[in-house]
Amino acid sequence: MKLGPRTLLRRWRGAWRRWSLWTLLVLLVISMLATMVWLAGRYEASQVQTRLERDTADAVSDIRVALTRNLQSLQALHAGEPGQLAWEVDAAELLRSRRELVRIEWRDANLRMRTHAQSPYRPVAWDARIREGHQSDAAIACTNARRLSSPSYSSSYFQPHGDGLGSEMMELCLPLTGGGRHTGFLVATYSLQDVLVNLVAHNLTRSQEASFTEADGTRLAVLGAARRGSRMFTAQHLLDLPGTTLVLRMDTWHSAPSLFPNVLTALVTAMSIALVTVMVVLVRDNRRRLRAERDLADALAFRKAMEDSLVTGLRARDLEGRITYVNPAFCAMVGFSAQELLGQSASAPYWPPELVDEYRQRQAIRLSGQHIPPREGFESVFMRKDGTRFPVLIIEAPLINAQGQHTGWMSAFLDISEQRRVEELSRASQERLQATARLATVGEMASLLSHELNQPLAAISSYATGSMNLLEAPAGAGSTPAPESLQDVRMAMQQIARQAERAGKVIKSVHDFVRRRDQAREAVSAQQLIDAILPLAILQARKLAVRVNTTVEPGLPPVLCDRTMVEQVLLNLARNAMQAMDDPEIRHRVLDIRVRRAASNQHSGWIEFAVTDVGTGIPPDVATRLFTPFFTTRPEGMGLGLSLCRTVIEQHGGFLGFAPHEPRGTVFTFTLPVSQPAPPP
Repeated sequence: MKLGPRTLLRRWRGAWRRWSLWTLLVLLVISMLATMVWLAGRYEASQVQTRLERDTADAVSDIRVALTRNLQSLQALHAGEPGQLAWEVDAAELLRSRRELVRIEWRDANLRMRTHAQSPYRPVAWDARIREGHQSDAAIACTNARRLSSPSYSSSYFQPHGDGLGSEMMELCLPLTGGGRHTGFLVATYSLQDVLVNLVAHNLTRSQEASFTEADGTRLAVLGAARRGSRMFTAQHLLDLPGTTLVLRMDTWHSAPSLFPNVLTALVTAMSIALVTVMVVLVRDNRRRLRAERDLADALAFRKAMEDSLVTGLRARDLEGRITYVNPAFCAMVGFSAQELLGQSASAPYWPPELVDEYRQRQAIRLSGQHIPPREGFESVFMRKDGTRFPVLIIEAPLINAQGQHTGWMSAFLDISEQRRVEELSRASQERLQATARLATVGEMASLLSHELNQPLAAISSYATGSMNLLEAPAGAGSTPAPESLQDVRMAMQQIARQAERAGKVIKSVHDFVRRRDQAREAVSAQQLIDAILPLAILQARKLAVRVNTTVEPGLPPVLCDRTMVEQVLLNLARNAMQAMDDPEIRHRVLDIRVRRAASNQHSGWIEFAVTDVGTGIPPDVATRLFTPFFTTRPEGMGLGLSLCRTVIEQHGGFLGFAPHEPRGTVFTFTLPVSQPAPPP
């Protein structure tokens, strides 16, 4: 039976369609089979890699814990300041128990060797000259440890052994302190090979190999002989130590993935189950996606509410400096809208025109990554849209995305205008309080003037009375005074002029003190200060039958002081000392004035003045109130002399005090700074 052309064409089309479907089905099965094989291999490889990464991290953690334990043991060697022999015994015991340590050295503050101990398990040919050199790894590590005041490790180096071989070593330098000062160093030498053997080997499998490597992959120490397979897996982990960084590398070899024996049966079963579960998975996925969208919308709404409620301005910039985000608080702070700020990079509109160049340079440095902003932030000045300037505190941090990549900078801004205003008000209030305190002393200064002017005025009165007596005394046969009397009168007139000038200086010094002016200070020798007050002191000493002794240590430099005020201090102390000896029971009355270098500061610029009497001394109840203003033990006293003396000395940076004098009496001492010579022009 002969078929027609149409029937043949129809059958050919049907056969082609069936073969096409079968071909597509076969291709689908083959592709699924290949995909399953590939996925199984990838999964098994990822499991091996994950396990290797975990083992590497555990090994690094074990090494770090062991190094910390060794550091504590090394620190314990110097507990209680042991002797050299006891130290050597303890160090040898530590080397026997910690085989990764090959040598321990005790060095002084100049890195010279005091003693050492060496591991008994491995002979090493040490060169003492190289180890004690300033360019050795131990010296470099100790220099870094001294700078950081903490233990520091050196980089690895090759050290030959006594058996002709060698290994990589690493130094640990531990600074030693005692009594608050640096006393020396403790240098411990690690063998990288022994670190692997003693700290890592117990966790290695037969198919793993561990090694320390450099950054370029050069192996420094290797442990394990792994079995070679069809695929190799590698994991690296940084061992970050103070002063150096090592890379721990672990390799493992694995054979081809072992798939289940009947892939076709598993494939058919999986395809049968897949047809039933596809719809369930799609429905669950759709529900999960809708739930995730709702959660995302809630999170966005929550973040938006938080941003709107913040008073801190937020700004985000990309790595090219373009503004990518601003929050409403920042817009309200500068007065610009978000549309006006987004995309700005070269010059922000809130930068003051006079500071644009400076801010551009700062932004360029920041974006280049050369300078990390301080965590506590830094201050700057911004300009609002209306042109007003205001200070801000800026806190910046790197902007890291979900993949851990640095994509820009996030900045937080605080308007500190109110804080500056409060600080200014506080400063002004403090100044007003100080001015009020100064004005409160005006009453005291008025009383002080009357107290201090008594001495020069009394001297003027005494000299004037003496001059009148000399002029009225008979001069023999004639009425003209004798030449000797005229010479005494001339001397008395000079003393009257000098004391009048002294009274004027006292008034001017007190006036400058009340008006908060800097007192004029000059370089004056100690002898000049004593000579200036000695005539007045001798006048009172004659009335009270007191002998005055003065001693000035030779070679003393001049002191820098307000001459008038310091002379008044000396005169007050001398007068108080003579009045303390105004007792009939005291027969030998001696006033001793001594000047010398301060005993506690032989190499510093201070001169000590001491005024000593042999009076009745100061009772304990009076000593506690001796320098209190308006406190006095004499009915005619005002209680301002010693208070003024302490104020004057403290204004010069010195100290005024007193102490009992043996066998009786009191010594008052005060210090004044030495005048520094002026630098050459």
